[in-house]
Amino acid sequence: MAHHKSAIKRIRQTAKRTARNRYYKTRIKNITKAVLAAVEAGDKEAAAAAMKIANRELHKYVSKGILKKNTAARKVSRLQSKVNALSAA
Repeated sequence: MAHHKSAIKRIRQTAKRTARNRYYKTRIKNITKAVLAAVEAGDKEAAAAAMKIANRELHKYVSKGILKKNTAARKVSRLQSKVNALSAA
């Protein structure tokens, strides 16, 4: 166990950040899975609705500093191309 005040504070901060990062990482995975599940099922309306949520949430995470802009753009682009392929087919 840490003895210095600064080290104790660092342990608290690390635990808080780890919990926050785990929440957002899981949230991003669940958002992505929702879109992919709708695409796999072939449900155009559900896929479009899930894509709308995914787009909004991922870009919100960019503004909060959780994701980088290009990372969110890449994820949205890849999901959107799958939704568009479903619509075209």
